[in-house]
Amino acid sequence: MLHLKRQDFDDLDHVYRINMMNSCSGFKSANLIGTKSNDGTPNVAVFSSVTHLGSNPPLLGIVFRPVSDVPRNTYENIKETGQFTVNHIHLDIIEQAHHTSAKYDKSISEFDITKLEEEYKNDWHAPFVKGAPIQMALTYCEEYLIKANNTIQLIAEIKDLYIQNDIVEDDGFVNLAKANIVAINGLDGYALPSLKQRIEYQRPKK
Repeated sequence: MLHLKRQDFDDLDHVYRINMMNSCSGFKSANLIGTKSNDGTPNVAVFSSVTHLGSNPPLLGIVFRPVSDVPRNTYENIKETGQFTVNHIHLDIIEQAHHTSAKYDKSISEFDITKLEEEYKNDWHAPFVKGAPIQMALTYCEEYLIKANNTIQLIAEIKDLYIQNDIVEDDGFVNLAKANIVAINGLDGYALPSLKQRIEYQRPKK
């Protein structure tokens, strides 16, 4: 088994280290975040850092890399408008979704570059990704600077939730596997999970 100590990390090739550190923590959610600037330019970008933070109120967290490094159009649009969408990536759009990681100027919409399509619902300012099995409309709540690496943890509340009818089970469980929703391994590895088993709530053994 490969064993690396903390002091070994700095000696690794840059790309090798990035790939290893981004993949060793496990599979991550694969989402497209849709935003629109105040001047009306739509933006869509792939994110693997969306996490559940709570059910009541329904909160999600997203980690943003340092804003000072390169332009962060998604983050800037969210701060401008206070609104965005989260859309699950499914098997049929992997390549189109991944291309949104390319760094385009803020004046260029990734919807125009890829085959992804905008969709608007309920007068929401930010675009949804048409055909996504799960679509969420969120509003900005607050953010925290993570001093250890100068990243930003942004907190947002779900205001509208759209879910493909046939993937919602009787108890409210959303079966992602039924919709071919993918996960991300590292930065560029896409996996198609399959549901093997659900296990009931566990209590201490008597």
